Amino acid sequence: MNKRQLGFSGIDASVIGLGTWAMGGWMWGGTNEKDAVAAIQESITCGVSLIDTAPAYGLGRSEKLVGKAIKGQRDKVVLATKCGLVWHTQQGNHFFDEEGKPVHRYLGRDAIQYELEQSLRRLGTDYIDLYITHWQDPTTPIEETMATLMDLKQQGKIRAIGVSNISLDDLKQYQRFGTVDAVQEKYNMIERELEQSLLPHTRATGVSCLSYSSLALGLLSGKISADRTFDGDDQRLSNPLFSQPNRQIVQQFCQSVTPLAKDYGISVAQLVIAWTLSQPGITYALCGARNPSQAAENARAGEVNLAAADVDTISTLVAQSLSQLQTD
Repeated sequence: MNKRQLGFSGIDASVIGLGTWAMGGWMWGGTNEKDAVAAIQESITCGVSLIDTAPAYGLGRSEKLVGKAIKGQRDKVVLATKCGLVWHTQQGNHFFDEEGKPVHRYLGRDAIQYELEQSLRRLGTDYIDLYITHWQDPTTPIEETMATLMDLKQQGKIRAIGVSNISLDDLKQYQRFGTVDAVQEKYNMIERELEQSLLPHTRATGVSCLSYSSLALGLLSGKISADRTFDGDDQRLSNPLFSQPNRQIVQQFCQSVTPLAKDYGISVAQLVIAWTLSQPGITYALCGARNPSQAAENARAGEVNLAAADVDTISTLVAQSLSQLQTD
């Protein structure tokens, strides 16, 4: 498993990170606790040290599953969780409702301190390796938020600071008041806006980048057919990216890169993840898994080193095929 350093923290983490949003069930059509715990444990067995979760993933459900899975092997894990989406208070701005509870974006000192203690309890640990502001809160000065995070770092409760879903201006503000080790942002072959927005700055200032939705909610896995159906609260049900015409285009793209994947002895999904990790400024690729087989497949991608010529070939195919997708 390839590893890279996390910002300025001195922490080395696997280039593949296990994303646990789906394990919370919310917006993914439910979850299976047994499979989720097994997926986390299989990831660790396969060399994945970076585990990413958040309180908002099922209102604590995902964190509890992670805590259960890493019990007895905390030292093998670089644990990332988040703050800023709260349901214990209605301070800040209302963002959405989950399981009938209003969730607000709020990054005041009192809420961050409260959230951290709740996360530590659910995760069964006394420190977080990477603590990330999940979504930004315009009602709280960034100076207050960052001062709180720096205090928690000094206390040893967190080891590194990250931000997510953030503008370049806000990132620069965070950096005025302390050390930002990482950003966590959406990035994949289809959704590459990050290349023009944050990546030039993070590369120049030494900030790591964790890509989430690295397989575009599974669309780039090579396993979602044009006739696949989604139901319940699965967010893909109404996502325009998952229209039948788009899925047909993605299927054709996957077929075009299959010979190259075979040359490396890997799956299309693994090739897509390896390409993502080869992009300038992308330090880690977060990949979701619902069962041990998916977890093992994702982990294998962290051992792949694509030749520069092959990265260029894939990039050309991406430009030719995926640029045709309708995302609105």
